Amino acid sequence: MRCHEEGGELILTNAPVAMRLGAINKLADDVKALVIPCDVTSNDDMINLITKSKEHFGGGVDFILHSVGMSINMRKGKSYTEIDYLANQKTLDISAISLHCLLATTMKLDAINDWGSVVALTYIAAQRVFPDYNEMADAKALLESVTRSFGYHYALKKHVRVNTYSQSPTRTTAGSGVKGFDGFISYAEKMSPLGIATAEDCANYIVTLFSDLTRYVTMQNLFHDGGFSFTGVTESVIQQMEK
Repeated sequence: MRCHEEGGELILTNAPVAMRLGAINKLADDVKALVIPCDVTSNDDMINLITKSKEHFGGGVDFILHSVGMSINMRKGKSYTEIDYLANQKTLDISAISLHCLLATTMKLDAINDWGSVVALTYIAAQRVFPDYNEMADAKALLESVTRSFGYHYALKKHVRVNTYSQSPTRTTAGSGVKGFDGFISYAEKMSPLGIATAEDCANYIVTLFSDLTRYVTMQNLFHDGGFSFTGVTESVIQQMEK
């Protein structure tokens, strides 16, 4: 929505099965966007998405948001120490390898303009232990590695920026599915000197990453969490523990 408000022209996508359950079509109407279904584990679907996007815009795109993640083991209630490995491969494929596939496809089809920007959503559990984040922590760590490695090659080839963005815990469908999420929200609020960044603030920051104001920012994991990621302890937490 914020990109649309800033004059951006958009294309929206989601897995075909998810499109029947979500509100993507309403959002598309609100921002006047074309919707193209895409299963990110399918090379054919990815090529179709990028090809049709180029046809729609009459050329390359300036920015892409990778906001894809799903844990089959978490859906099945599997603990981290007892994950099903075939399901784990699917989780990594959807949540991380899909970024590599996306970048490889856009590079092959020359679909991102010079100095374009790609942002992928990650989480601090890629660096620190959050037990209930489960196998998604591994997926996000892989996502960040792909960002650095592919970001290097894309920078050399077309000055395309590739970054990951790590947001404060936010009440979303995905976030709410994490065990103990409500308690963690309260903890994060106490551990963030600036407070928790809202979903609106998240959108504002990502817009800057898509803009020319951040032309030389690439291969980075960017925290947007009110200081949570670099705070060891706060007075609020100490006071809570001493009650």
